[in-house]
Amino acid sequence: MLTLGLPTTATAAVMLAAFQQYGIQPGPLLFQRESELVWTLIASLFIGTVLLLVLNLPLAPVWAKLLRIPRPYLYAGILFFASVGAYAVSGDVVDLVLLLVIGVIGFIMRRFGLPLLPAIIGVILGPNAEMQMRRALQISDGSLSGLVDTWFARIVYTIIAAILLWPIIAMVVRKLRGGRDSAGPDEPAEVEVSARV
Repeated sequence: MLTLGLPTTATAAVMLAAFQQYGIQPGPLLFQRESELVWTLIASLFIGTVLLLVLNLPLAPVWAKLLRIPRPYLYAGILFFASVGAYAVSGDVVDLVLLLVIGVIGFIMRRFGLPLLPAIIGVILGPNAEMQMRRALQISDGSLSGLVDTWFARIVYTIIAAILLWPIIAMVVRKLRGGRDSAGPDEPAEVEVSARV
């Protein structure tokens, strides 16, 4: 996340959003422009690892007892603190409504087995993607053909399309193979019946 500006985990996505709020853009130049911040983060990772080791070894049974708390109580506590945090940012009820809508969407995604990380990364990287698309359209005078003029862009679009369509292709191939496998064992049975007759 620090070197390329691409978050790979939910924690990295939250860190990227925090950096952008302070006007810091992670990327290859971050080590040159904000070297003190980067090395402080790396040092804090080492210090945090040592402190976690010191705290978790004696307190592991205590943390294990947290699992005995019924889930409704845990969910109520999490919802309470999330609501307080959302309302404390600007003191607006709209933030609470937005929290509720996002929570319902997250619950639906979890219910149907959809991963939450791509949605979080999309929310954080979405504004950057829109800004870059506006720049590309300005360069091409508003023509969408400017997005597919180069061979590099066509290769990238082809790879993205293959990645997106791969689950569907794999499912169709599995169904075709399953159909052939199920038809195979039936044929000898018919031969045996005809031979007995």
